[in-house]
Amino acid sequence: MNTQAKPHFNILDGLRGAAALMVVWYHIFEGFAFASGGAIESFNHGYLAVDFFFMLSGFVISYAYDDRWGKGLSTWEFFKRRLIRLHPMVVMGTIIGAISFLIGGSLRWNGTETPFGWVMVAMLMGMLLLPAWPGARYDVRGNGELYSLNGPTWSLFFEYIGNILYALFIRRLSGRALAVLVAVLGAVMGWFAVTDVSGYGMIGVGWTLDTVNFLGGLVRMLFPFTLGMLLARKFCPETQGVHDFGSGTQSVRNLNSDMQCAYNLKPVKVRGIFWIAIALLALLFSVPYVPACGEICLNGAYEMFCVMIFFPVIIWLGASGTTTDKISTGVCKFLGEISYPLYVVHYPVMYLFYQWLIENRIYTLGACWPVVLAVIATSLLLAWLTMKFWETPVRKWLGKK
Repeated sequence: MNTQAKPHFNILDGLRGAAALMVVWYHIFEGFAFASGGAIESFNHGYLAVDFFFMLSGFVISYAYDDRWGKGLSTWEFFKRRLIRLHPMVVMGTIIGAISFLIGGSLRWNGTETPFGWVMVAMLMGMLLLPAWPGARYDVRGNGELYSLNGPTWSLFFEYIGNILYALFIRRLSGRALAVLVAVLGAVMGWFAVTDVSGYGMIGVGWTLDTVNFLGGLVRMLFPFTLGMLLARKFCPETQGVHDFGSGTQSVRNLNSDMQCAYNLKPVKVRGIFWIAIALLALLFSVPYVPACGEICLNGAYEMFCVMIFFPVIIWLGASGTTTDKISTGVCKFLGEISYPLYVVHYPVMYLFYQWLIENRIYTLGACWPVVLAVIATSLLLAWLTMKFWETPVRKWLGKK
């Protein structure tokens, strides 16, 4: 067994944080569209950051845990580790969401008031990660969201499902079987996107519990998650042994630094890849909406191209590289630490921002850019505070249990 510690992917940490910031930026423009009743006109594909997160998750989980099963890691231990990693912020995000909702007057989107008791029910259900079905009394905003106090929690619901399926089933697949599963899921997701099954004209599904969104959200999570796993199984950093999954078992063979990875692919190093990858993600997310061509949803086809081609390349190059200057290293560290808290806590701030936009009939960035800067700064500060005084100490305390 290789006793070398596995390398830490600091660039992937930084890219996760950069993608979280892009989600915040996307939601700014979502607010303008929501207030005006129109379509999102800038940073149109920012929601694809969620698909990027799913792929990162599959890559990191597979790389970290695939060769540890049967060597001190049980299914329960894995679940415990993932709960400690994810759930403290689920709880805090829900609490902040409830506070935001109360500050906003406990108003549904149609302007009617939600009784306080149902707000408390929604908070309890959210902290337990139990979703609301459309029309449920604890769908307090009346918008059909799985978690109406903190909408983006829907992706964590599917992340939990992915983790459960990984531990119980997917991790056991041989490399060939995993590749087949990825191909099947990719074909289903491609069909879903290109034929526009949801009717949204995009792959942004999973936020509500109707049939199309649940099944679409499940495939939307599983395809990039398993593709990330496949990338991890093929990845061979220069300082680490090779994972041999061809027979369905997990063994690690030590290699000398000058030897090739016999069955895996070598890293591809690109100088400055962290900043290049950020620019590429921003460019991909900024492409204008692509009109349909007859029955073919070209916008969905473009988004599938991003998920199937660009995201794997970005993750591979990010995993291959390391930062060499203090600024890039510090930025990656900070963004990596704040990425998950920022993703979880920013939307309660957005709810209040959306309400302000609607009340003041403001529909453009130019009309309120100082407020937008304040919203982003507030989200970052809230993320840092929750990371510093909640997530980190709670995770340390739970880790000792």
